[in-house]
Formats: sequence, C-alpha cells, structure tokens
Amino acid sequence: MNYILSDGNHREDLFPFTFTRPVSEIRVGILTISEKWEKWLKAPVSFQTEEYLSEKYPLTVAAENMVINGSYLPNKALIEAIQNLKMGEALMDGEDYVAYTTDSPNEFFSSEDYVTVHFKSDCTIIKNTWDIFSNNAAALQADFDVLTQGRKSQPISNTNKVKSPENIFIEEGATVEFCILNASTGPIYIGKNALMMEGCMVRGGLALCENAILKMGAKIYGAVTAGPGCKLGGEVNNAVLFANSNKGHDGFLGNSVIGEWCNIGADTNTSNLKNNYAPVRLWNYQTEGFAKTGLQFCGLMMGDHSKCGINVMFNTGTVIGVSANIFGSGFPRNFIPSFSWGGATAGYTTFRTNKAFEVAEAMMKRRNMEFNDTEAKILEHVFEFTQKWRNY
Repeated sequence: MNYILSDGNHREDLFPFTFTRPVSEIRVGILTISEKWEKWLKAPVSFQTEEYLSEKYPLTVAAENMVINGSYLPNKALIEAIQNLKMGEALMDGEDYVAYTTDSPNEFFSSEDYVTVHFKSDCTIIKNTWDIFSNNAAALQADFDVLTQGRKSQPISNTNKVKSPENIFIEEGATVEFCILNASTGPIYIGKNALMMEGCMVRGGLALCENAILKMGAKIYGAVTAGPGCKLGGEVNNAVLFANSNKGHDGFLGNSVIGEWCNIGADTNTSNLKNNYAPVRLWNYQTEGFAKTGLQFCGLMMGDHSKCGINVMFNTGTVIGVSANIFGSGFPRNFIPSFSWGGATAGYTTFRTNKAFEVAEAMMKRRNMEFNDTEAKILEHVFEFTQKWRNY
C-alpha cells in the first residue's frame, strides 16, 4: 500500500503555518505529524497538498493508495482501523474523512463514492493553530513512548539534579551538565547532538530535538518543544518551535507556536493572559476577523521566516504571518500580515521579497542550508496570496 497524507479540511484554519508546508509537516510533540505516521506505519509517506508546495513536498501515486487526513495524529486504534480498510472504503469521523483507499488519489474526494466505515476514537486532531500547543503535552508523551520503546538512554551525568530519571531519555551525542531535570510532570527528551547548557531548570515535558540548544539558565516548564536546530532561552511555558528558530535570550514565551527560521529578539515578551481574564480571540484568515479560541491562555502564533527586535511586547493572542519583521516600542497590532516591516510606533510598510530573501538566505547559511529556487517560489506565492491583508 502507498501512503499519502492529505491536507484534509483544515488547512486554512492552520494559517500562517500551512502557508509554507502541508498540514502533516506541522510539528507537535517531538516529531512532525508526517514523521509520526511513518513511525507507526513503518513506511514512507508522500503529500497531497497545494500545487505551489508540491515541488518541495511531492506526491507519489501507485495502483493502491491510502490517503490519510494529515490533521489526525496516529494512535493504536486509528492504525488498526486504517489497516482494516479495503479498496473503495472510507473511514469517516462525522463529516470529515480520516482515510480512504483509492487508485486515483488526484480525484476530488466524495464520501458518496466510497463504502463508509464510521470511526470514533480519542485520537488527537490538529484543526486550529492553538491545537498545536494545547495538545503538545499528549503528543510529546506519545512520541516519547514510540521513540524510546525497547531502547536505552545515554547515561545522565551525575552533575545534574534529577527527579524521575525513568522519564528522561538522552540520545547519542547530547550534552547535559549541571542542570535541574524534573520529569515527574512529563517526559524529557534530549535529541542527538543537542546541548543543554549549565544551570537550566526544566520541569517536563520537554523535547529538545536534534542539534537544538537550551541556553544557560533557561527556565522551562509545561510541554515545550524546541525543534531541530532551535536555540531556546529565558522563560518558556507550553510553546512549540518547529525547527531552526531562535529564542535565545531572556524574556517570556508562553502558549505559543513559532514556525521555522524565526528569531525572537532579546527581552521580547509575549502576553498569554488578558488582564480581564477573558477568553482569547485569534485572527482567522477565512473570516478575516478574530475568532473565539475558548482558551484563557494563548500567546503568539508566528509564521516561518518572521523576526522581531529586542524588547518587543506582544499582546495576548497575536498572529504574525510569514517573513514579517517587527521592531520598536509599544504593543504591535494583534494581526501582522506576511511580509510586513515595522512596528507600533513607526507603522508598517511592505517587506519586499528581494530583501526578505536576503535575510532568509543569510539565516539558512548559518545552519549550512541553502535558500534555493524552490524555497523562493513558495515565499513568492505567499507574498502574492497575502497582499490583500497588507492594507496599512
């Protein structure tokens, strides 16, 4: 069987993160959703996504294909239900398809064309941006169980102060010295060649992924993910950084999601709770208004390649698009469109693609990665698509 992960029905609800990736390339827990499926299925996956993303995330088609909704996180019950599907059957969760088998994955899906198999379980679904941090604790525990099953951790240095060492796993090449590690509230996973500098205080769960760095004296609590190549410091609670992003200095980040290739300036703070304790609203790209999250705690949603300068203060429930650059005093607006340049005091102008590409190329070069034509085409598409919101 050939496995394909589709964007399902929630791609637009996951903007700005799905401007630059399929739904299944979102990271939650330790792994991306696609990596989770590959672990559970023990098979590679390809992607059914927007045409402008297909060069970077290609689709592979075979005679027999299983198309899986990339919003769903796999678990034992879901895997069993999918593997029991026959050709021409669709696994349905209410109005949403979970998976279906077909010889024509490029054709539009209609449940009327399939034999319906009803499905209901407690599996996690990523439908909205805030679902990423809200479900990070459960996803981190699930990934930890899968990645560490039958394996032995590297030894924990006796320079560390440790509680619940059975919930700590250190991969080969990682360095952890003179830190406080409390894994009684959630697992602590330290990826290959990751570095936890001296004096870090960690209250699990934490995923410090491959080549990530936790800076000296960091205070980490709640379910926090620092994806591959990330640098993380200061005070962080219940936040997810996808990959290769930096929040390396003091300042608070809470109940937030940060995409790839972002940089948070020193002493930047994100509010995650309104002064009147009211439920938080977040910008919705479909309705072009602020939607109810039902959450009391919700911080910053920042798309790929966005940056902010030192001492920036973000309001509760702020959404920033792709390749924005924010700086200056005062609170920026709660919704900052992609390719915006400026701040609360100076106002905003359009961050032109040639300049944005120079920044992206310089940052990626620091990680020995190339900003190529494929990346440029994706960002050019996002620039054009998001132009209507840059009405400063």
